[in-house]
Amino acid sequence: VQLQASGGGVVQAGDSLRLSCSASGRPSDLYAMAWFRQAPGKEREFVAAVSWGGGRTRYEDFVKGRFTISRDGARNTVYLGMNSLKPEDTANYYCAAQPVVASNRETYSRPHEYDYWGQGTQVTVSS
Repeated sequence: VQLQASGGGVVQAGDSLRLSCSASGRPSDLYAMAWFRQAPGKEREFVAAVSWGGGRTRYEDFVKGRFTISRDGARNTVYLGMNSLKPEDTANYYCAAQPVVASNRETYSRPHEYDYWGQGTQVTVSS
C-alpha cells in the first residue's frame, strides 16, 4: 500500500490549506486513517484521525475548531482542512493508514498503530 500526500505549501498566518492523501491498493481494502506532523527537532505528533467509515473522528487539542479531517471512503482518500493557520503549525504533515475489518469503527492516535505512511507534505506558516 502506498500513500500519496499533497496540498502543502507556504501560507501566511490566518490562511487555510487542504491536504489530501490517497491510499493505493484494492478499492475493497478498509483503512483507519490519520494525519500526524513533525516539526524540525521535534517528535512526530498526532493531529487527527478518522475511522474507516468516516463516522468517528478524533483531534489533538491544539487543532480542535481549526482543522477538519474527512474522507472519501470509496477512494480511501483522507483530507485535512486547516483554517486559521498559525506559525506553530509549521511542520511536515504525514498521512497514515491502518488496515481494519469492517466491524472496526475505531480511531487511532499513536504512530505505532499504523502500518502505512505517506512521504509527507510540508506546511509552512509565516507570521
